[in-house]
Amino acid sequence: MKLAALFAAAVLVAGCAAPTPASRQAIDLQAHRGGRALMPENTLAAFSNAIGMGVNTLELDIGLTADDVVVISHDTALNPDHTRNAQGNFLPSKGPAIRALTLAQLQAYDVGRLDPGSNYGKQFSKQLVRDGERIPTLASLFERVRVAGADQVRFNIETKVDPLQPDETASPERMVRALLAEIDKAAMAQRVTIQSFDWRTLAMVRDQAPQIARAYLTTARTLGDSRWTAGLRLEDFGSAPRLVKAAAGDGPGKVIWSPAFKELTPELLKEAHALGLQVLPWTVNERADMIRLIDWGVDGIITDDPAILRDVMGEKKMALPVRGR
Repeated sequence: MKLAALFAAAVLVAGCAAPTPASRQAIDLQAHRGGRALMPENTLAAFSNAIGMGVNTLELDIGLTADDVVVISHDTALNPDHTRNAQGNFLPSKGPAIRALTLAQLQAYDVGRLDPGSNYGKQFSKQLVRDGERIPTLASLFERVRVAGADQVRFNIETKVDPLQPDETASPERMVRALLAEIDKAAMAQRVTIQSFDWRTLAMVRDQAPQIARAYLTTARTLGDSRWTAGLRLEDFGSAPRLVKAAAGDGPGKVIWSPAFKELTPELLKEAHALGLQVLPWTVNERADMIRLIDWGVDGIITDDPAILRDVMGEKKMALPVRGR
């Protein structure tokens, strides 16, 4: 009886000491262009929807108007696939450059729905219509988030600059100066990451605002052309993570590598982590890809459809971002 009692006690103690299933480490859920699978891209409607759904980060793109206002647009010129004129008609072809229009002129265009007959429109059949949405200013987004009390939400802001088409946008120097001024005015430096394929802009951010996080966007095409990588050559460093580390240098700001997700491998991910980089691939929309990347150990995922990623994270018992209002 005594031996049996001792054995039972030992089993009980061992059971109490055994670890209980814990939630997996959270990742950074980023809504690409505000979640364009669900709402018109890069609009206040999309960003509000993403906040209400619950995301960590709003991913967006910026350009400068003719009067140097920072506005949120992925395209450097008005896109006929989702832009209508004052008469309500979709533009018949590529419209004026953002840089060629004042803010007042830009506000005449409606970006609240996709042209359903376009190839682009067919990609996002779930996207809801929000007629009357205009290309917003970055300042208006900061204000919308402040009014919503979404103090937990971060911003991943891409500078849309192309070193191969210098006349299409403002210069990197002018864009960075205007962007940093808006971030400073809104006191958002601790909640912002600045990302770019054109690493010249990231070098300027590193020098002018070293505390701000930077994300180095890559594709095989840009990695193979040193005009995108601020003069650095991939062949001199041997891998994308080492190239990013060299470009980033030392400093207090967090450094992120954001590769096209199909170009990421477990080996490159491990190497990047060993170099102290975070890794956030783009743009991941399929459940199977999300699951695979999470299992590999990425630090975050940029997606057009944050609803799917939230479901995957929930299934994996990962901590979910707080829903806003």
